[in-house]
Parts: sequence; structure tokens; C-alpha cells
Amino acid sequence: MRREIAYLLMALGVTAGSTIAIAAPASAHGYVASPPSRQALCASGEMKDCGPIEYEPQSVEAPKGSNRCDGGVAQWSVLSDDSRNWPVQSVGTSVTFTWVLTVQHRTADFEYFVNGTRVASYDEHNEEPGPVSHTVDLSRFPGRQTVLAVWNIGDTVNAFYNCIDLDVSGGDGPAPADPEQPSPSSTAATQTPGAQSPDAQVLAAEPPTAAVPEDLWAADVSYQTGDVVTYDGARYQCRQSHVSINSWEPSIWTLALWLPL
Repeated sequence: MRREIAYLLMALGVTAGSTIAIAAPASAHGYVASPPSRQALCASGEMKDCGPIEYEPQSVEAPKGSNRCDGGVAQWSVLSDDSRNWPVQSVGTSVTFTWVLTVQHRTADFEYFVNGTRVASYDEHNEEPGPVSHTVDLSRFPGRQTVLAVWNIGDTVNAFYNCIDLDVSGGDGPAPADPEQPSPSSTAATQTPGAQSPDAQVLAAEPPTAAVPEDLWAADVSYQTGDVVTYDGARYQCRQSHVSINSWEPSIWTLALWLPL
């Protein structure tokens, strides 16, 4: 029954439009979920007092050609307020941006800008894109940067705007080993034959804890395409990689982000 209701809501969202704009994925469009864009941070609750963008991070739509985080729309002006203490994600020089597209519009291209300079562009040839992730080289822009990510729609004059705050460094490689930590082989060599290590003794003394189901849907989790979760007794498979937030439960975003099983 729950699945039938979800399909019915989808149908109503297409035909009734704004009548159920909050509940129906058909009213939504898309945003950058990872690294989290400013609107994603507002929607997750990490940033407070963001206004209506907290409930519709996917809706920052405006005519093409803007260089602003809010697209030049007053309703979303909080996104262009650089005086706010926007959290900054530390990344290497190569960054993968993952979008959540709750409606797959025909697309001209995706563009990425730093300080007004276009650093990457991905032509979609006016087709409807599938799951969208782009790996962008930011090696020319070290330090604290705000990346403007733009989704240019192919069959309208509009685009969707996102700003992502990053600290770009050369930290792509593995962390160096701590010289003060003994290797497993050296530790084993110093143990008395037949004796348990201190760690093993502690583990043996602690009673096992009950296992927590790993497949229960939760907010603030990075889900990948194909992941299967349980929510409210039903099973769902992820249709598009995204970072989950409260109010985006699988039962609400059925067919947009999750496929009932």
C-alpha cells in the first residue's frame, strides 16, 4: 500500500504542480550534495537561520549567466552572504562534485568557476543526465576557495546555482606513517610466547555488544547508487548518489532518489 501511495503522489506532483509542492519530488530540481554546497549545509541543519532554502536546497534557479551563489534571486540571498561562517571542507587538488538531481531536465552543460574563472565544463548535448559526478582539477587554486557550480538547463533560459566552500591543498596522497608507532611485526617479536597482548586481554574482558543494523536509513550519510536501506519496514535501493538529510526519507523521495524493492 505504501508503494502505491508513493506512486500516486508522484503522479499528482506532475499534474497538480504546486498543490503538493513540498511532498512531491516533481517540484524539485537539483543541488551539489558532496562536498556539501551552502544550500546542502542549510538543509542538513549544520547552518542555521537560512530561511526557505532549508526546506528546498534544490530550488536555486535563475536565468543563465549569473556569477552569484543565489543566482541573483533575493529569496536565496543568504547563500551569497560571505559574512556568515560557512563551513569549509578540506580537500586535495582533485575534487569530485556529486549532484542530487530530483528532476532530470534536458541539460546544456555543467560548469565550475573559481573567482570568475571557468575551470571545468561538461557538455550534456541537451540530453537528460543520469547520476552526475564530476572530478575537477583545482590545483591552480590552492587555499580557501568558493567554487560556483552551475547546471545549465538545455530547453529553458534558466540554470541552477551552487556554491561550495573548500580549502584546497595538495593532500591527495596517503598520510605518512607515524615513526613512533611500532609495526605489528615488531610488537609480535617482543611478546612472550603464549601470552596475550594487552589489547587482546581488554577485548576478552569486554562482553560483546548487540549488533546495530547497518542498513537502516539515517540522515547525514553518503549513499551511493545501488545501496539498499530499510526505512519504516520497507526496503529501498539508492538510484542516485547523495548525502541524506532529514525530511528526505526514502518514503518521501520515492522514485527520485530511492527505488522501492
